[in-house]
Amino acid sequence: MLDERSKTLLKTLIQRYIAEGQPVGSRALSKHSGLDLSAATVRNVMADLEDIGLIASPHTSAGRVPTSRGYRFFVDSLLTVKPLDKEKIDAIEGQLRLSQPRQLISHASHLLSGLSHFAGVVLSARRVVPKIRQIEFVSLSEKRILLILVTADGDVQNRLLFPGRCYTPSELVAATNYLNQHFVGHDFEHIRCHVQDELHSLRGDLQTLMAAALAAGDEAMSGPGDRYVISGERNLLEVEEFSSNMKRVRELFDLFEQRTSLMQLLDLSHRADGVQIFIGGESGLAPLDECSVVTAPYEVDGQIVGSVGVIGPTRMAYERVIPIVDITAKLLSSALTYHANG
Repeated sequence: MLDERSKTLLKTLIQRYIAEGQPVGSRALSKHSGLDLSAATVRNVMADLEDIGLIASPHTSAGRVPTSRGYRFFVDSLLTVKPLDKEKIDAIEGQLRLSQPRQLISHASHLLSGLSHFAGVVLSARRVVPKIRQIEFVSLSEKRILLILVTADGDVQNRLLFPGRCYTPSELVAATNYLNQHFVGHDFEHIRCHVQDELHSLRGDLQTLMAAALAAGDEAMSGPGDRYVISGERNLLEVEEFSSNMKRVRELFDLFEQRTSLMQLLDLSHRADGVQIFIGGESGLAPLDECSVVTAPYEVDGQIVGSVGVIGPTRMAYERVIPIVDITAKLLSSALTYHANG
């Protein structure tokens, strides 16, 4: 337990370090803390805070910097979070409300990045692959065919096929009838698993068309396999702590590219109530040892389906980033629920 004097000095040190990025000395703390303390007294308190691991003294400077443990104490016990002003909330809500359902996730990621000036990330729900209601082939020219797919929820997807040979209208009707007869009412995951044997029983000229149709349909219906959208990674190159350590930057970008580990971390916030913060090594991911990840879950109709987050340096303005993540999660929940029931 820290006394009030130690808490005030620790809070002042962390705030000064976040603002300036330079180790904070005793004189600066004495000046900015609002406490009537001598520099010697401040130095003694700093030594105590260092002994318990809340701050550290870089060997190149007489000043101190917060440790991950110090940031954790700051966030849990000393931080005063200010809500976003109404104008900013209205702007976020407007951008999400006007987005098409398929664009909401990427728009939320861009908003998080733009507002925080760090990397914004959104983990979406595992995609439910829709069932097919109707399949149709339409001849556009000698070697171009339009594949039209209508899902059970009324979504229409079009894909161009280039089968490499001409098909007569009767052949396209036969292929349309075959697919509708065998696969309407199923999703493409089911179709992909069951179609290979049946393709071999078709005439060779229809095999090519069917294979092309199934590949295009699978892509159209499943969409990108990623449940994870990240925006603004390049913002991290502007952060001094990262720009001076390219090895760390490469490890960080490899983590973004590989995705699986980061998705597992974001999945944890599905079980959390409200904003969760992973500081430095708390994430369990070595490339994030000098980063903090601020996340919050979002919902559709009261059920948690994904999470949003900001990834930045441990030296981030937590009082500014936390409400950005919190309100974006809530407004994304509202927008998705609105579209789901619209």
